[in-house]
Formats: sequence, structure tokens, C-alpha cells
Amino acid sequence: MRKLVYYVASTLDGFIAAPDGSPDFFGLAPDLAAHIAAHWPQTLPTFTHPEFGIDGPPRGRFDAVLMGRATYDPALKIGITSPYAHLRQYVFSRSLPPATDPEVEIVAGDPVEFVRALKREPGRDIWLCGGGDLAGQLLPEVDELVLKLNPVVVGSGVPLATRGFDPHRFNLTDARPLESGVAVLRYIRREAA
Repeated sequence: MRKLVYYVASTLDGFIAAPDGSPDFFGLAPDLAAHIAAHWPQTLPTFTHPEFGIDGPPRGRFDAVLMGRATYDPALKIGITSPYAHLRQYVFSRSLPPATDPEVEIVAGDPVEFVRALKREPGRDIWLCGGGDLAGQLLPEVDELVLKLNPVVVGSGVPLATRGFDPHRFNLTDARPLESGVAVLRYIRREAA
């Protein structure tokens, strides 16, 4: 069965974006950019591929990406209707009209049921791109968590997962510290005992 992988940048205090939803304060150190291009190229927006030396569709483990509306909006604001054209794109929103771009599907229904059905379909793994509200709803379905843990404390913003107190445990399977201070941490969901 396909896995749902939440791959996201985070601060030390668990925020994935500023209070206004912007992730710009993270920046992109050269060593992190090289790591992403080498190991996670499918998570780079299609329009950035030339600057990372990616020719053609990037190889990797994903064939689909899930986004909340706030994660999709920055691309729309700069006129990009299909930010990850190399993947099947699903945007979860109850207020967006159907997408004008045939490569993007707007999903107004229950994210959990949608993801459970998607996992049963043939294909590669599914990337949960963000944001915190969608991640909070889908947390019980997350099989793997990959954090680009940035060495910064911000105090407030968009949390990693917006949800009431409901512990979900993960086991650390890999930790890759980079010179910039970012650590790429990989966790798999711990099965209930």
C-alpha cells in the first residue's frame, strides 16, 4: 500500500510558517538546496527545476502531492496554477471553485477518506506538502514524517499539525545534520502496541 509522507520544514519549536503563512524566513542554505535536489527533487516546484539542474520529470518516490489552500495560494498569487506539474496535485479547500488547470484537483470532501482511498490505488507514495490544518486532519494517516528541522525558534506561527491533544508516536529512522545547522530527520509511525 502507498504511504503518506509528511515532508516539511519546521522550526525547533514546531512551526512550519510565520503567522501570516509565509515560510520565507527559513531561507534555503546551499547545503540544504543540494540535499533536496539530490534526495527529494520531486518536492521542488516544477518552475524551479532549471535552477537546480533538473532536466525532465525528477525521479523519486512520489507521484502525488497534497496541499491545503494556504499552501497552494502563494503559487496562485504569482500566476502559477500548477506548482508541481510533475506530480498529481490535490488541493483541499471547501471554498475554492474547481481548478481551471487540468493538472490540479480541488478536493472539498473529507481529507481522511480521500487519502484512505488514494492509498489503496496503485502508485507511488503520496507527499503531504502542508499546511498545518491539513496535516492535523491527516495525522492519523501519516506513515512517515520527514522534517527539515531548522535551528531557529520563532515563538508563533503555523504549527506542524493543528489538532487537539492526541499523541501520535513516531520512531526516528535517520538523522542527517547539515553544515548550515539544518537537520533532516526521518521518522516512521510507531504501530500501536
